[in-house]
Amino acid sequence: MSVALLVSSDSAAFTVFHSTMPTRRFISFALSNAVLAALAISGVLALGACGRKPEAPARQEPSVKGTMVVFPDNADALPGVAVEPVRRGAERVLELPGRLVWNEDRTVRVASPFSGRVTRILVEPGDTVKAGQPLALLSSADFGAAQADVRKAAADAALAAKALARQRELFDAGIVAQKELEQAQADAARASADMQRAQAALRQAGAGPAAAGAGPDGFALRAPIDGLVVERNINPGMELRPDQPPSAPLFLLTDPNELWAQLDAAEADLALFKPGGTVTLSSTAYPGEAFPARVVKIADYVDPAARSVKVRLAVPNPQRRLKAEMFVTARIDAAGFDGVAVPAKAVFLADNHHYVFVKSGAHGFDRREVKLGASLPGVTEVVAGLEPGAEVVTDGNLYLQDILRDATAVNAARAQAGGEPAGQRGDKLAQAQAK
Repeated sequence: MSVALLVSSDSAAFTVFHSTMPTRRFISFALSNAVLAALAISGVLALGACGRKPEAPARQEPSVKGTMVVFPDNADALPGVAVEPVRRGAERVLELPGRLVWNEDRTVRVASPFSGRVTRILVEPGDTVKAGQPLALLSSADFGAAQADVRKAAADAALAAKALARQRELFDAGIVAQKELEQAQADAARASADMQRAQAALRQAGAGPAAAGAGPDGFALRAPIDGLVVERNINPGMELRPDQPPSAPLFLLTDPNELWAQLDAAEADLALFKPGGTVTLSSTAYPGEAFPARVVKIADYVDPAARSVKVRLAVPNPQRRLKAEMFVTARIDAAGFDGVAVPAKAVFLADNHHYVFVKSGAHGFDRREVKLGASLPGVTEVVAGLEPGAEVVTDGNLYLQDILRDATAVNAARAQAGGEPAGQRGDKLAQAQAK
C-alpha cells in the first residue's frame, strides 16, 4: 500500500491518500493560524521560565506629603542619614595651642665687660644664685687698667682736696688772693668728678674684686639678679673680647617663678582677649590640672602669612612645675547663649530661607523653616521654629531636600496636565501593592 501526503499552506490542511483503496478517502485536519501561534508562544515562554529565577518585588520609593518625606515601613536603614537631639543652651570655649618661654622681664644674659681669659667656673646650669654672687673668674689686663684708673683718680682727688684746704687757710690769713682759692676749688671738684667717673665705670661693668689667689688682674663675673642658671656657654681658658661677642651669652639667668605663654590667636577670636583677662592653661604633663594665666600683651599687628595675632600670657609658677619650651593648651570661656542649639551642619539654605529636617515618627522627616540667632563654632542658635527635644537631621538633609524638591516639581507638572500629585499616586500604589 502506498501513502501520499499533501500539505496545503493556505489552510494548514493535511490530506492522506490510500492508493490501494478503490475509493478515494482522506482525512483532513484544519487548524487555524491563531491557534498555532498561541501554541508557539506558550512553548517559548515555558522554555524560558525553566532557567530564570522569580523576580524580586519592586522596591518602594519614599512618598512626599506636603513638607514631609516618608519612607516605607519595610525600608532598609537609610544610608547617610543621621539625626541628633536638639539641646538648650551652648557655651563657647576657645582652645588654642601655646608654648611656654622664659619671662624676658626676669631674664638676663651675662657677658664680659672686659677682654680676658676665663680661669674658673663657679656655677653650673640648674644652680640657684643670688644677686651679686660670682659666676666665673677671669684674668684681664683691661680690668687691671680700670682698677689703676680708679686708684689714680682717687689719689688725684685726695691731693686736690688737701690743696683746697691749704688755699682756704692762706686766703683766710690774707696771704693768697680770691682767684687762687677759686682755682683750688675747681681743681678739687674736677679730681672728685674723675674719681667718681672711674668708679662708676667699674661698677657698671659688674666686676668686683676677685677671690683670693686670682691675681691683681682677676675679677669675677657676678649675677645681676636672683634666679636660676639656665645656660652656661663658657669654659676655662676661653678668650673673651667685648668687641667680638660670642653667639650665645656666657650665662643665662632667669627667675622661673613666672613664665610667659605665647599664643597665636586668629583675627576672629581677637575680641576674646583683653589685657588683664584670665586664661586657663593645661598640659599633657599634668592631666586634669589647670594653671591660671593672665593676658599681659596683645600684638599691634597681624601676621600677614598666618593671619594671626601674637598674645602673651603671664603664668605664675611658684612651685616650678611648668618648664620653658613646654607645650600647653590655652582655654578661654566666651559668652554663649541659652536658646535652642542645633549642630551647624543641620541647617541648610534654600530659596533664601533656613531649614532643618526634623524626624517625625519612625520613617518620616519633616522640613521646617527656622529663624537663626547667635552662631558659635559648630553650633547655631534657633530662636523660632524648633523646640528642645526634637531630633534634627545632621547628615543627609540635602538628600531629603532633593527628594522633596523633585516631588514638588513633579506635582507642579501633573497639576498643569490634570494628573494626580506624586504623593497621592505613591500612596495609591502602596495601597494596591498591599492588597
